[in-house]
Amino acid sequence: MSRLPSISLCVAASLVCAPVWAETVVPMKGQNSQQIQLDINDCHNVAASQSASTQPPPSGGRLRGAAVGGAAGAAGAQVRGNQHDELYDRVNEDVKQNYRQNRAKETAAAGAVVGGARQRQERRAQQKTSSTTSSTAYTSCLQGRGYQVTP
Repeated sequence: MSRLPSISLCVAASLVCAPVWAETVVPMKGQNSQQIQLDINDCHNVAASQSASTQPPPSGGRLRGAAVGGAAGAAGAQVRGNQHDELYDRVNEDVKQNYRQNRAKETAAAGAVVGGARQRQERRAQQKTSSTTSSTAYTSCLQGRGYQVTP
């Protein structure tokens, strides 16, 4: 009968202390409620330090995308102009420059959108990896201290 309240306390403590990990923690070595609380807190701290990423979050995706898009747009405009040499040679240099700039602006905007999307994908992947690392560290820590951890 004394084991049931201990298990209930452990389950309640694990849900209150670590809401990120929806797991059931069962003491296997007869730990008392104070020890359970200390172990859960310690393992939570271990998991938080393990999941701290050494890589900075991805940044600059929009800027890189805009730069690549702008360069591609200007180069594409020049290539299109060269395909029509007879007409392109007769056009004023200011008009040619304006055409290249407009194409560069259009493709830079598209590049910024693509770069932003890639940056968000990279950030999500990094967050998923961090979350998985943290959960694994938490579970391993508790198992090493004599608890059965079930999802």
